[in-house]
Amino acid sequence: MNYAQRQVADIAANLPGATQVFRNHKIDFCCGGQVPLAEAVAARGESLAAIEAELAALESSEVQAPLSNDALIGHILERYHATHRAELPELVRLAARVEARHVENPLAPHGIHAALVEAGEALEEHMQKEEQILFPLMRSGGHPMIHAPVGRMRHEHDEHGERLANLEAIAHGFSLPEEACPTWRALYAGVRKLIDDVHQHIHLENNVLFPRFEA
Repeated sequence: MNYAQRQVADIAANLPGATQVFRNHKIDFCCGGQVPLAEAVAARGESLAAIEAELAALESSEVQAPLSNDALIGHILERYHATHRAELPELVRLAARVEARHVENPLAPHGIHAALVEAGEALEEHMQKEEQILFPLMRSGGHPMIHAPVGRMRHEHDEHGERLANLEAIAHGFSLPEEACPTWRALYAGVRKLIDDVHQHIHLENNVLFPRFEA
């Protein structure tokens, strides 16, 4: 997609992960974001082509689940574990900023920072269990006692679902008031993507990977 003539604030609000790209290049996407990307990039002396390439990479689409166990686990690690770890710190930062700036607005997502921190910590602990215990067992061909860790992961998946529902409730279903700033809009876009990603992550494990070891 050609981003050159799109306003920086619009890109930040509608492309999850874009705020991190802009922060890396010191491009103002909030108060000074009402300018075309090309203009903002030129003011920083950066390469428009390079930044457009970074933004385009954020739009990569889902791929079909690989057939082999090892390839599927590799896909989960790369597409979901790595993505969650890359995106959650930025969402936490955005949440803190939105809550601080809109503390008097009853429509603001009050409590979303703490909820994101809790969800992120639980997700990190869960992913480490998979990486250190469950996935190595699966990659070695399984184990007679593998049903126990699989069952635990399924239970934790249910808990993740509850946390995601809480995030959406705090964000008022991602309904934005007219006065919402670009940072607020970017936060909602990013949290919506996080929720979609975690649901897809859980789907691949619960419905594709785990059944291969539960027969």
